Formats: sequence, structure tokens, C-alpha cells
Amino acid sequence: MNTELDYDLTPDQWEALKALRAPSLKTRALNRFVLEDLIALRLAAISDDLPVITPRGRKVLVRGSTRLWDVAA
Repeated sequence: MNTELDYDLTPDQWEALKALRAPSLKTRALNRFVLEDLIALRLAAISDDLPVITPRGRKVLVRGSTRLWDVAA
């Protein structure tokens, strides 16, 4: 398991990360504090004044969370 991509994100952080996959009007309404946390983790960034998902954020999102895997099992 690659621990570099293991993040213990809150449900709000997961939802925000998912919302960043396809930027829309919803991304403008993201919780500022949640977005700042994602930026600090280098999972999101600001480009042209809009939040965007980073390549690392995409990898984390695709890989999922081990905590989420436990819920699904």
C-alpha cells in the first residue's frame, strides 16, 4: 500500500474533492475552510481564481480511502 496517497479526509473533504473533478458553479460554493485544507494537503489548488483538483488529488480520489473501503465491505 502506498502511504503517500493515504489520507484520512473528513466526509466534507471527500465531497469537495469529488466536486472538483468537473468544475462548475458548485465549486464556487465550496466551504472555504475545507478547500484551504485540501490546498494545504496539495490535493487542490487555485487556478484562474477557481479551485481545481491537482494530479495528486485525482490519485487520492481514484484510490479512495481505506476508511471508506471498510464501510463498503
